[in-house]
Amino acid sequence: MSRFAEPMTRLIDELKKLPGIGSKTAQRLAFHILRSSEDDAEALAAAVRDVKASLRLCSICNNITDVDPCVYCSSPTRNQRLICVVEEPTNIAAIEKTKHFNGVYHVLHGAISPLHGVGPEQLRISNLMQRVEDGQADEVILATNPTVEGEATATYLSGQLRRAGLKVTRIATGIPAGSDIEYADEITMLKAMEGRREL
Repeated sequence: MSRFAEPMTRLIDELKKLPGIGSKTAQRLAFHILRSSEDDAEALAAAVRDVKASLRLCSICNNITDVDPCVYCSSPTRNQRLICVVEEPTNIAAIEKTKHFNGVYHVLHGAISPLHGVGPEQLRISNLMQRVEDGQADEVILATNPTVEGEATATYLSGQLRRAGLKVTRIATGIPAGSDIEYADEITMLKAMEGRREL
């Protein structure tokens, strides 16, 4: 027997499907929605419907967009021959925050993870290879996460892209700015030493 009315239970169950949302958080969100005005609740529902109806993947880079091609791929001010490969669309925001990258992107929508049954064929690699084979790139920057899966993905892509004879680079990793070296683990310290540059 449910402790809540059926519509509330259904809303809680749907909210629990969101990543990082457990039962208690789902209940708090559901009751917040219940206490919201009719207009606010309708605006939330409309925003969810619009996201599903209006957004799609860019046919060139796989970024989430409401126009095709996306704003990066269609921009005349960006270097279309410099491609930065990322795992997820959310990674683009982190790179854009630096205000120093003026190329375009390619989103894989994941990383190679044999333990989770994700191989290269499950990632969006084919249109990246097509872009390279069509001569649309001078350099590809591999900006996958510095995790086991991200490193495996970068290694795989590096092998595939080098066959095409173009410049392939990997983002540097190491000690985060503002942190203390004594707290760095051995892999982070190794990457920092390997990625050192002349001053």
